[in-house]
Amino acid sequence: MSEEILKSGELDAKAQAILKIIQSRKQQGLSPKDRIAIPAQDMPSQDPLVRAKTVTEVALGYSESQAQVEAERCLGCRNAPCVNGCPVGVPIPRFIAEIQKGDFKAAVDIVKQTNLLPAVCGRVCPQEKQCQAECTLGKSLKSVEKAVAIGRLERFVADWERANGKVTTPTVQASTGKKVAVIGSGPAGLTVAADLARAGHEVTIFEALHKPGGVMAYGIPEFRLPKSIVQAEVNTLADMGVHIETNFLVGRTGSLEELLSKDGYDAVFIGAGAGLPKFLGIPGENLAGVLSANEYLTRANLMKAYEPEKAATPMLKSKVVVVVGGGNVAMDAARMALRLGAEQVHVVYRRTRTEMPARAEEVAHAEEEGVIFDFLRNPTRILGNELAQITNIELQKFELGAPDVSGRRSPVPIASSEYLFECDTVIVALGNEPNPLLPRTVPNLETDKRGRIVVNADQKTSLDAVYAGGDIALGAATVILAMGDGRRAAAAINAQLGA
Repeated sequence: MSEEILKSGELDAKAQAILKIIQSRKQQGLSPKDRIAIPAQDMPSQDPLVRAKTVTEVALGYSESQAQVEAERCLGCRNAPCVNGCPVGVPIPRFIAEIQKGDFKAAVDIVKQTNLLPAVCGRVCPQEKQCQAECTLGKSLKSVEKAVAIGRLERFVADWERANGKVTTPTVQASTGKKVAVIGSGPAGLTVAADLARAGHEVTIFEALHKPGGVMAYGIPEFRLPKSIVQAEVNTLADMGVHIETNFLVGRTGSLEELLSKDGYDAVFIGAGAGLPKFLGIPGENLAGVLSANEYLTRANLMKAYEPEKAATPMLKSKVVVVVGGGNVAMDAARMALRLGAEQVHVVYRRTRTEMPARAEEVAHAEEEGVIFDFLRNPTRILGNELAQITNIELQKFELGAPDVSGRRSPVPIASSEYLFECDTVIVALGNEPNPLLPRTVPNLETDKRGRIVVNADQKTSLDAVYAGGDIALGAATVILAMGDGRRAAAAINAQLGA
């Protein structure tokens, strides 16, 4: 831990020196050329060998000096292209301008005008594909990695507010007498609940699990998103008057029809997520030791399998783990396997690193921690012993062919290239599909061939007064895209209810 503190201190000392120079030059006014010359600020993080054995957060966050230096890189573009890249429309140049002034509370209050989950989004949103991809500075320097670190600044102001005891509850308008039910407490559900509560409606969230937060609680690991932060965001909703009922599975505990007719809700938002994992469809997937990443991460995160003396669930002890997939969930599962004591963790992906959909930062962190990547490979079968336990996985080699419809080069199997790899655990991280339970229990609710609920531009479903968003409508997507759905749905529901 001393190395961690030293690294953080060194970065902050550099930032303080740069900040003094910036402040002296600001008296004459900083030109765009001056701002472009300001060095991008690295994010302090734990030493890889230390963090790979603990679930404490990897990234340590900016210091005040680092945040102000990074903020000074912003060109303050009048057309604000970064805002167009944000699914919830955070007024980015405005909040960054407040950081430049040193008014961090004003900055976070601006963010919260459109995003009540800044501490979450600042940590897990793929800003490099959204707001930072549109940053004028990044385009000028021909590198999205050199764009203004909008996500890190968002995280900074949210953490600063919480650490300094300055969290304020958003203003709630007078009661409208209207009731809205929200199914699911993930990012879409929490966002729609916040916007509806602000408008004065009585909002109740129905959550199937024993803790609220959705994928933020059960899917994203503690070392990327501490659960105390998720709980703090949930607490803000409770302070706004939102009711949260856990252990309520709509479709089993009660029906959507009952919520509207019997319980008197004027509208319903469905944000139940995508909890049905995809599998490989190969021989041996029924062997002991084959898990979906969804189950693996739920046991580890929500049920704290990383604390075996306190855990509410048993967890397989693994020596050699193979994670199949190349997305963020695959990275989360691989890095969690290390923290649960695996001696080796391999990520098997049928394309190359260039085509991986996971965030570059997460891939780099996994490599630093010791995860091994086996590219251009894909499983063909899983083998076991007489006790139905995994002994080997058979992998086939691939090469890249022509691009597919998404623009990524298609993987092509190489004939007779199969070989056996010894392992005792296989985690399948190929994505999730919407859980079919709720749609199957709601007559006339239109879904597509993939089981996603069909919605219009306002997130309205085929049923009156019923809206949907997040993964159950998008398929497996990001936290911020789900929040965008929540904001659109809330606006439509407010219009329907006359708010």
